Amino acid sequence: MARKEGGARGLSGTDLRRLIPLAGATLLIVAGAFCAWQAWLIADEGDAAERTRTAQRQVVRELSDLVAAKRQQVHRAVADGGLAATIDDHAAAAAQLRAALPAARAVEVYSGGLDEVVRANYREFGYAKAAQLMAVLGSDGVPPASTSVDHGERRLTIVEPVSGNGTVRAWIWLEFPFDDVARRFEAASPGGGRLELRQGAGSDSLALLFRGARSAELEPEGQQVAGTALYVFAAMPRAFIVIPHSEALAILLTLVGLGGGAFLLWSRRRRPVALPEAEPEEDILVADVVRKPRLPPAPSSTPPPPARAVPARDTEAVDPSIFRAYDIRGVAGSALTAGVAHRIGQAIGARMREADLREIVVGRDGRLSGAELAGALSDGLREAGIDVIDLGMVPTPLVYFAAYHFGTGCGVSVTGSHNPPEYNGFKIVIGGETLAEDAIADLHRRIAEGRLPTDGGGTWREQPVLDAYVSRIGGDVAAERRLKVVVDAGNGVAGAVAPRVLEEIGCEVIPLYCDVDGRFPNHHPDPSDPHNLADLIAAVNTIGADLGVAFDGDGDRLGVVTQAGEIVYPDRLLMLFAQDVLARNPGATVIYDVKCTGHLRPVIQEAAGVPLMWRTGHSLIKAKMRETGAALAGEMSGHFFFADNNRWYGFDDGIYAAARLLEIVAGDPEERSVGEIFDGLPKSVSTPELRMPMAEGAHFRFMEAFRASASFDDARIATIDGIRADWSDGWGLVRASNTSPALIFRFDADSSRSLERIKQAFRQRLLAVDRNLALPF
Repeated sequence: MARKEGGARGLSGTDLRRLIPLAGATLLIVAGAFCAWQAWLIADEGDAAERTRTAQRQVVRELSDLVAAKRQQVHRAVADGGLAATIDDHAAAAAQLRAALPAARAVEVYSGGLDEVVRANYREFGYAKAAQLMAVLGSDGVPPASTSVDHGERRLTIVEPVSGNGTVRAWIWLEFPFDDVARRFEAASPGGGRLELRQGAGSDSLALLFRGARSAELEPEGQQVAGTALYVFAAMPRAFIVIPHSEALAILLTLVGLGGGAFLLWSRRRRPVALPEAEPEEDILVADVVRKPRLPPAPSSTPPPPARAVPARDTEAVDPSIFRAYDIRGVAGSALTAGVAHRIGQAIGARMREADLREIVVGRDGRLSGAELAGALSDGLREAGIDVIDLGMVPTPLVYFAAYHFGTGCGVSVTGSHNPPEYNGFKIVIGGETLAEDAIADLHRRIAEGRLPTDGGGTWREQPVLDAYVSRIGGDVAAERRLKVVVDAGNGVAGAVAPRVLEEIGCEVIPLYCDVDGRFPNHHPDPSDPHNLADLIAAVNTIGADLGVAFDGDGDRLGVVTQAGEIVYPDRLLMLFAQDVLARNPGATVIYDVKCTGHLRPVIQEAAGVPLMWRTGHSLIKAKMRETGAALAGEMSGHFFFADNNRWYGFDDGIYAAARLLEIVAGDPEERSVGEIFDGLPKSVSTPELRMPMAEGAHFRFMEAFRASASFDDARIATIDGIRADWSDGWGLVRASNTSPALIFRFDADSSRSLERIKQAFRQRLLAVDRNLALPF
């Protein structure tokens, strides 16, 4: 104790007396330098704004001249080619114009009354094209030039009349490359501000291009490019000025700070401080050190064990229960053995050969049984004459991506997804179609009937895909400001990929449980269960991150938590994704499953989208997307499917969905936090996805009995997947899980009282069927 007291006296009597003048001088000099910088910013503020406005006016002139030149080319083509003589033959007139206008990407001719446009199927014809042409009806002028997107490429579109005898005989619609517009816009130098090229006059118009600083504040009105629906908006430079806007005051404060600091340093040199007798330095004990929160271990670089070849056992019985509604899943080593995997590979190969497909990609997640099952599956595929590309240990979305990237159209992910460690299974894509329901059952029938090819001849090779996947996302998605993100992979295989992807798009990543371990020692890799997000919430809070993201065991599901510790449920995530996608694709279809909130439909409709509720299941959702041409889909389980403007491929990918979320958050013009962004979306009182385990097969039998006996007289009933009862103030759902033997429940309402009423209505009807149910609500 005596040593501690002596040390304190030494510190206060010696160090502080010497350090206080030095610290004060340092603060004054820093403050003076800061004020000098502020004075320079104040003096330059007016010049910086004028530089931005000059650039805005110049861009408007150049783009106006460019569009006028293209219209003049069209006028010459109409006049010089004698088009009036053939204008009633629309196909011949279009061909003649295409020859005269080689720079045009498309030329179409329509009647003066636009009858064929009025009667068109706009989904096939194109909403933007129809809107531009229809604008001439009831108008005396020529519609302004606009832009549209064709196969992911933006084009400049122009409509011109062909007149004769005082009337419009036809309308010509032309597409030109947008590259000329983009090049002239990108050549602008807005100084410290920003220019934005937008389609439409309002602040909510469609942003096409931007140039300059993201932090600049956009003005409410833009300057119109003559003859077009395009506007150039300017955002004035926003200097970091925190003192009053007075150059004289800033200079005065600079002199005070620098002069005061110099005086303190001079005084300190003139009056040295006498030092007291030094006392022995106290030992610092390990027990006295304040410990920081413990971080998870760094990802392991030890490669997984190689797959072992396992001979097929044709006499082994195959449990039909592992063939689920949209994948194959069972307990590894019990219902799902190497012999069973071998025959599943043969059955998949047989189905591929019937479709004249001969190559497939195979990947596996980080489960301990994955290497053995993937090896046996590959042997079965090769025995069926299929060439196998082995991707190694990768998330399921990378298997889907590889099927596109390598052009096979076929892939198998050996994964147990979000199930316990002892489970494993197969998600299968053949010819671009994810197998589900009868297609899965067909594989079992082939095995049971012995219709398995054995003539062999298939090859095997290893082929990495991770670099191509990261590069593809990094080239499509970018975070406009650097966000700090905690990534919780739950020791699943996404831990080997997600941090790299999110760093590639410009985020700072803190990994949590990203070392791949198929035993899942820290928590179960299922972000749909709030209990599994507890560590992520704590890490985001401790580190001060902007948000946290979590993935399931194979990386195709996404979970999100805010800085305040709130879990953002997937149906609310889908609201944000829908608004972002529909801003560029008005009129597109957005699909969601029966477990999603009732508030999702009006949000999609208000964003000019077409909402469609459908059955739960990644295979079923993807099939519905292909059928409807939907641009986006999502499930309450955390699966998200992007297919907007060819940015992504329409498969479920939790890692890509996380990148798109960060792009939206980082690009928010007000730089709001994740929590603030979601505060602007409708919110209800809801339960998470509730699960009640049952014996294998019992959950399907119960649903049959419940569907036959239950009735909700005062609700609207949907039976596309289980039973969903909708009231005016909320809804409830019960359905049989297709991934594990369990009943799934979810309830959602406008108030806690309504939620409890709806839950009680379901309790009464469920217990009337089986009073021994241990309901989780």
